[in-house]
Amino acid sequence: MKFKGIIFDLDGTLVNSLEDISDAMNTVLQGLNYPTHTYDTYQYFIGSGLRNLVSKALPATNNSDEQIEICFDCMIETYREVCTIKTKPYKGIRELLDNLKSQNIKLAVFSNKADELTKKIASEIFPDYFDAAIGLSTEELKKPNPFEAVAISKKWSLKPEEILFVGDSDIDMQTAINADMFPVGVSWGYRTKEELKVSGAKLVIDTPSELINVL
Repeated sequence: MKFKGIIFDLDGTLVNSLEDISDAMNTVLQGLNYPTHTYDTYQYFIGSGLRNLVSKALPATNNSDEQIEICFDCMIETYREVCTIKTKPYKGIRELLDNLKSQNIKLAVFSNKADELTKKIASEIFPDYFDAAIGLSTEELKKPNPFEAVAISKKWSLKPEEILFVGDSDIDMQTAINADMFPVGVSWGYRTKEELKVSGAKLVIDTPSELINVL
């Protein structure tokens, strides 16, 4: 099977956004006089969308739906202003994308980050690389729901099995499986190799350049 397209996760796969996300959430928590968290802790909060991250970051005693919604709105407003300050591509990602474009491989981003922020980061850090950058617009379509991934394959007129789905989390691997795409885990993100393999990764790569060999 010749792979003709690749759908990438964003956070922990293409970019290291941990510090910007953590700093924004801690700013919200500090404003409410709530305890803050370390970068290491936030590493395990990322992956299921910012609303889920807000819920995990709030104290258990202040975790009502109303409080989550208020803090989520504050988080989005705060993060929007800082989302590209410390966020940078992982080493070798730009070179990988240049190589893939030269081979006319179709490229897209599918993230559980809010759609507005996904598009902002993808366009500012990776201009002119991706055919589509899709983020979370409604909770019902959140990964591992494969709806958006399948929609991308239809837009490309490709079969799902002709597409690699590349990510750093169990949710990404589950999304790939649900979409009938080939799941590739990356070890440089926010989860371990073991978690990725258990979640269904058919391959786990340690450097971006290894993806070229898969093609």
